[in-house]
Amino acid sequence: MPCRPHDAKLSVLAAATAALAVGAAALDGGGSEGQTAGELYQRWERYRRECQETLETAESPAGLACNGSFDMYVCWDYAAPNATARSSCPWYLPWYRHVAAGFVLRQCGSDGQWGPWRDHSQCENPERNETFQDQRLILERLQIVYTVGYSLSLATLLLALLILSFFRRLHCTRNYVHINLFASFMLRAAAILTRDRLLPPPGPSPGDQTPILWRNQALAACRTAQIVTQYCVGANYTWLLVEGIYLHRLLVLVGGSEGGHFRYYLLLGWGAPALFVIPWVIIRYLYENTQCWERNDVKAFWWIIRTPILMTILINFFIFIRVLGILVSKLKTRQMRCPDYRLRLARSTLTLVPLLGVHEMVFAPLTEEQARGALRLAKLGFEIVLSSFQGLLVSILYCFINKEVQLEIRRGWHRCRLRRSLSEEQRQPPKRASGTLPLDFGIGQVTTGRVRSSGTLPGPGDEASRVSESYC
Repeated sequence: MPCRPHDAKLSVLAAATAALAVGAAALDGGGSEGQTAGELYQRWERYRRECQETLETAESPAGLACNGSFDMYVCWDYAAPNATARSSCPWYLPWYRHVAAGFVLRQCGSDGQWGPWRDHSQCENPERNETFQDQRLILERLQIVYTVGYSLSLATLLLALLILSFFRRLHCTRNYVHINLFASFMLRAAAILTRDRLLPPPGPSPGDQTPILWRNQALAACRTAQIVTQYCVGANYTWLLVEGIYLHRLLVLVGGSEGGHFRYYLLLGWGAPALFVIPWVIIRYLYENTQCWERNDVKAFWWIIRTPILMTILINFFIFIRVLGILVSKLKTRQMRCPDYRLRLARSTLTLVPLLGVHEMVFAPLTEEQARGALRLAKLGFEIVLSSFQGLLVSILYCFINKEVQLEIRRGWHRCRLRRSLSEEQRQPPKRASGTLPLDFGIGQVTTGRVRSSGTLPGPGDEASRVSESYC
């Protein structure tokens, strides 16, 4: 059954809007053809009328087809389903003589409906296209950088998580919070890398090979990956907030049961993101269900996710300022024992920045709508690079170069070597009586080490003093 003919009547407001948009593009391109906005609108109006006359005289195809129409930019003839239609660049463009051989591409779906995308890159102003290509090259390089950053973060965080989980002496509330933070960083990195693999290519498929698989199974998989990515990113920010709350409680509100509060930390870290991701999914499905949900054309919907994340960044920044004030007061009172307290304060400040995500405050007040040109690229570069390598920095600072972790690794290594030497001595012939004395002595050492390893964990007061004194 053929689709109904296109309605030839266009509203004056829509026509004027389209004409002004094209006129603005022409003026931005430098107006090299010497046309005014009024002349450009007249050419556009004449092109529209010719398109309508052509469509009215054209015969509708017998079978299922996408209807001929004028989409406010170019005239489309009837197109067969499951095909990529093409139309010559509209001649009303001021730079038409430079793009006369180009085409506009559009997808006709299997259901006889035009797809949501339209590729008019061949008809763009060549002067503006050079700037676009430069920006695209920068974005591609940024993608390589953050792919490397997330991959390194994923590997180091996995190793750090295994270390903190393996050694029992490292099991305490502080490290439990670190473990969950590491896990959130890992999920964020894995989700972003997976989503990038599932996103469609930026341009249309070559020829008439339509992305049918993408429009069906792959589209659902990509949207699922997008939802998981938003949840993992939100969980990462909430666990950064949990780190800030725990540190603030440790230094300011000394006392209470830390084990009881850890349940609330888990609920906040993993449960809070669902409170804003689920409404976002429902709104997107109902009102902006386009492609893989990678574009945020309706900014109001995007603020459903953006607002809670900005709140976590702001709260953590205030916690960071409060913690710095506490550290300054403590270090100043101990200047006799810490003559280099300024250096230690600077070191502690740099250590807290990746843990609390304070670097996000640099461009947090600047929205995506306000960032344009070089400022937008600077914002993207700063946030993407630091966010992708943030997991790597946190795993190094709070695991690999942590003195407690290093001490426990050395103890484990010594115990492993001691067990190996004891097993070798036990396999030796009994005529070597000289090996019995070291055997008894070694067993005593192992027993002592086990007794020490089974000691009680430090209380909240001891933990707070140790955190504050670790910078001195």
